Formats: sequence, C-alpha cells, structure tokens
Amino acid sequence: MEDCLFCKIAAGEIPSKKIYEDDRVVAFYDIDPQAPVHFLVIPREHISGADRITEENSAIVGHIFAVIAKITKDLGCGDDFRVVNNCGELAGQTVKHLHFHVLAKRSLAWPPG
Repeated sequence: MEDCLFCKIAAGEIPSKKIYEDDRVVAFYDIDPQAPVHFLVIPREHISGADRITEENSAIVGHIFAVIAKITKDLGCGDDFRVVNNCGELAGQTVKHLHFHVLAKRSLAWPPG
C-alpha cells in the first residue's frame, strides 16, 4: 500500500532498527518502547489488520509467531514475554498494517491499561 508506514519500513524506504527480516516478515524495535525489550513483527504483505486475516493469508500469522519465538530466545527473554495485537481504532491500532508488539524483560500487569 502506497501510504502505509509499515509497508515503507518493510521496503527499506524508511529506516528502522531491524532485528530480523526474511522474505515474508520484518521485525524492528519500537520507537517508543514500553518495556526493556519492545519490538514489532510485521508481514511484508499489506494486511490492514487482524480482521483481514483469511484462510488464504493466515499462514503468515504462524510464521510471525515462529519468528517471535526465535527473536525472544535470541534476546534472552526466556519464556517471559507478551505479544499484543491491536485491531481497530478503539483497540489502539494506529497503523493500519497487521503487526504484533512483543514486550519483555519487565513485569507486565493484567489487565492491560
């Protein structure tokens, strides 16, 4: 998508502090971290949100979670991390591109604020 911030990051048009990338996803540190470890994982393909996941494109979600498991292991997070997806404006989604926040290395209360 032409005006999508995350599509531009995935394409390398906007710089980011990447931790991982392959032909399907890009992972990069959040610019406003809410934990000592806070990164995002996005598909390269533009999917506007979790409400747009279909049988045809759902395999990307499994790949994203495999990448999350690899990165959290590499960063020494152990089994202690949170994965967050905001879908829609009322849920706090500010970039209309499917993405997962991963937060770790601090205590995370429940329910979230």
